[in-house]
Amino acid sequence: MAWTREQMAARAAQELRDGYYVNLGIGIPTLVANFIAKDISVQLQSENGMLGMGPFPLEGEEDADLINAGKQTITELSSSSYFSSAESFAMIRGGHIDLSILGAMEVAQNGDLANWMIPGKMAKGMGGAMDLVSGVNKVVVLMEHTAKGEPKLRRECTLPLTGRRVVDMVITDLGVFTLQRRGDARMTLIELADGVTVSDIENATEAAFDVGLS
Repeated sequence: MAWTREQMAARAAQELRDGYYVNLGIGIPTLVANFIAKDISVQLQSENGMLGMGPFPLEGEEDADLINAGKQTITELSSSSYFSSAESFAMIRGGHIDLSILGAMEVAQNGDLANWMIPGKMAKGMGGAMDLVSGVNKVVVLMEHTAKGEPKLRRECTLPLTGRRVVDMVITDLGVFTLQRRGDARMTLIELADGVTVSDIENATEAAFDVGLS
């Protein structure tokens, strides 16, 4: 059985470390805020100018003035602070964000990322992804393994690139991969979702990968 979106987010939350400053992309990555371990301190940063985001609010407790970069309502913490989007991107470009968890349309086996545009479809803009993948210390992609039956882990991306050799880890509904961006640029399968086999992964993946299951 493949992981649900919530299980994928919970697995991504395991990559958080005490003291990290983390940026969560729109879509599945926003769910990670609900699975942060209680024994660590993590500050979530948003491109639209907030540091210290809490989990999603309960129904009826939403504040329309508190939103993340995906325009979803969020909650604030006692440590929350607010600033302009220019200052937010200065944090990102200055290398002050430890980890970015974002979605993707395609990831290549060498770490190339495509997540901002599909040719022929209207795009509102590139968003902050290009700054994030070039400015943060570690990039984790959180996405479904296939789209309409087509693999999203590819030998080479077919869509316009967001960044070259920028992805460190991919978590899909089928498993977890680490990527070596330098040298021969290898992708390694390190974890399987419950009930998923290596054969299932091979049948749903175009990219070449090693198997490093513990």
